[in-house]
Amino acid sequence: MPDLWTLLLAAVILLLFAVPVVQQQVTRARRLRAIRDLEAERHTRVIALIHRQERIGFLGIPLFRYIDINDSEEVLRAIRLTAPEMPIDFIVHTPPGGLVLSSEQIAMALRRHKGGKVTIFVPHYAMSGGTLLCLAADEVAMDENAVLGPVDPPRIGGEYPAASLLRVPRLKPPEEIDDETFILVDIAAKAQTQMREFVTVLLRERMEAGRADRLARLLSEGTWTHDYPITFEQARELGLPVTSGMPVGIYRLMDLFPQAMPRRPSVAYVPIPPYREEKKE
Repeated sequence: MPDLWTLLLAAVILLLFAVPVVQQQVTRARRLRAIRDLEAERHTRVIALIHRQERIGFLGIPLFRYIDINDSEEVLRAIRLTAPEMPIDFIVHTPPGGLVLSSEQIAMALRRHKGGKVTIFVPHYAMSGGTLLCLAADEVAMDENAVLGPVDPPRIGGEYPAASLLRVPRLKPPEEIDDETFILVDIAAKAQTQMREFVTVLLRERMEAGRADRLARLLSEGTWTHDYPITFEQARELGLPVTSGMPVGIYRLMDLFPQAMPRRPSVAYVPIPPYREEKKE
């Protein structure tokens, strides 16, 4: 018969596994409730694509998330289940990186939703693939401190930006370039052309063809580094359909996607949200 210490150890191990699962389910229920509240308030279909560094399991292993094929499958299903005439509110919070295929699939699905207005909300940042989604929206509502980013192919061969690879043949004679680099240059040229053409198609639906072509080149051909922040003011100057302001409910939803707590917190403040209603005298 197991002794008391064995039973206690088993109970502790069980709790280590069970508590995170219960916490995840409670958090998921709160997120769904917040989304339903937003839908009831705005009479829209609300879809959230929020990527944070999260910790998984009881060991707290960091998990980095980007737009991937699972995201595109889920978002496409959500759009397919949305009535054609219903507006879509799409909340995007994603860092640089992610699969081009997945981002392009979501962008095309948003553009095909012709019956209802598509609004993308950017509370903090929508970089890379997130920016590609913004190019497909009818309106992009940004927090005044939020940023977008370039959409140039950033990782050819797993690590090299396409724009940088394309400079190699201009800087070195062919006999000094190895075969692998020549192959990467060829792939980089194709990737950059494909992205530029895709962005051009999205932009030509809302602006003059020449301007759309110039903006597509600016965003896709390595004008800036891949993590360059395009501010609200700059996005408006570029001709993107950006507006300022954010429903309070979106900030509340973001609170339910906390960043994984580091061992030594680097930011501390009294948590009084700016959207709290002040008491009237």
